[in-house]
Amino acid sequence: MVQELLSQAQIEARLYPESDGKPMADNTVQFRLMTTIVGGFSVLFKERQDVFVAGDLLWYPKKKETLTAAEKKLPSSQAPDIMVVLGVEKKDRGSYKQWEEGNIVPQVAIEIVSPSNDKGGMENKFRFYDYYGVEEYYVYDPELNQLQGWLRSGGKLIEIPQMEGWRSPLLGVSFSTSEKQLQVFAPTGEMFETYEDVVRERDRATERAESAESDLQQLREKLRQLNIDPDSL
Repeated sequence: MVQELLSQAQIEARLYPESDGKPMADNTVQFRLMTTIVGGFSVLFKERQDVFVAGDLLWYPKKKETLTAAEKKLPSSQAPDIMVVLGVEKKDRGSYKQWEEGNIVPQVAIEIVSPSNDKGGMENKFRFYDYYGVEEYYVYDPELNQLQGWLRSGGKLIEIPQMEGWRSPLLGVSFSTSEKQLQVFAPTGEMFETYEDVVRERDRATERAESAESDLQQLREKLRQLNIDPDSL
């Protein structure tokens, strides 16, 4: 029985590998954007246990034995640079097998264009996301500082004509490229930041607090020199 179970697990791993053999990112710009956006979404939905956020995770929409002739012409899987799924458990996964997730389609996919992405590959991604029901699809090209977006309407992904300041209907975030790079803003207006930015701001806050405490102590000392008890004020 154990051997049989192991064999089944091995078969499953061969049919649905957890890696496509490609690097997570081709360069530092792509990596920084991916980690910043994934981190931003993770913070945005930190209180919700029914929102799953992932980066570079393989999504398998259907079991291979159930694919139709038309579906076999599409890629069997995709690994969006950023993926957000509403309505599934927040937990670790080796891949996203849709049939194990209540058949819930990832609603939002974001791709960061890298030098290895050719026109044919990007067209295949679009066809995949369009066919399998992604609600919102965004593509950002760092080299051109160009953001494109598509919203599902009438069963198809329709291009959004104006992306500057666009607000995602599902996620509530907005996008801008006006500063010569992609910026994503939470519904509160706060910009998604890198980990380095967060740490830098934390350090500044600590310095401000320490400076304020030092100023307070100096003021207390001056009051004592004037024979005034600062605690009596």
